[in-house]
Amino acid sequence: MPNDAPPRWDRRMQQRLARGEAAALGELYDRFASLVHNLAHRVLEDEEAADRVTREVFGYIWEHPDAYDPKQGSMRSWVATLTHRQAVRRLRQSHTATAEEDELTTEDLEERIRDASVAARADYIVTSMPAPLRAALELAYFDRRDYRQAAAALGVTEDEARRRLRLGLQLLSTAYVQSPRAVPPPGYGRAL
Repeated sequence: MPNDAPPRWDRRMQQRLARGEAAALGELYDRFASLVHNLAHRVLEDEEAADRVTREVFGYIWEHPDAYDPKQGSMRSWVATLTHRQAVRRLRQSHTATAEEDELTTEDLEERIRDASVAARADYIVTSMPAPLRAALELAYFDRRDYRQAAAALGVTEDEARRRLRLGLQLLSTAYVQSPRAVPPPGYGRAL
C-alpha cells in the first residue's frame, strides 16, 4: 500500500472504524505505526514513551473515528497531527513532573519542542514526498552525489535531477518555515 492513500481510502477507513471493525484498526496500525512511533520518538527521545504515545494515538483513533474529517486533509496528516500533539503533551507533563530535579527551564523545554517539531515535520515531509523526489534527495544527501551523479543513478536527465532536487528541497524547507505555534487547520483541534 502506498503512503499517499487516496481520499477514498481515508473515507472508507473512517467508516470501517466507526462501525467498530477491528480489522480496520489493524490495517491502519500496519500502515501508520512506524510513522507514529518515529514522530513520537523524535519529540520525546525515549523509546518507551514513544511506545506509549503510539498506543494512545491508536486508542484515541479507535474510540473517536469521527474526529477525523476527510475534508480537512488526509488520514496520514491527521494521524501525524494527533501524534505530535500527544508527544508534546507527554513531554510537557514529564517536564512539569521533573522540573524541580532538572535544570531544564521552560524556555529550554519550548526550544526543545520547537526543534523536535521541525525535525519531526522534516521527517514527515521526506517520507510523504513522491518517490522520485525522495530518491534524488537521498542520493544527494546520504550518498553525497551531485546532480550529475544523481541523474545517472536515477536514469534521468541532468535537468530533471536538478528539478527533483530543487522541488524536494523546497518541500523540505517548509518544515522550517511553519511556526510550531501556527494554528492547525479547522477540525484538527478536537484531537486528543
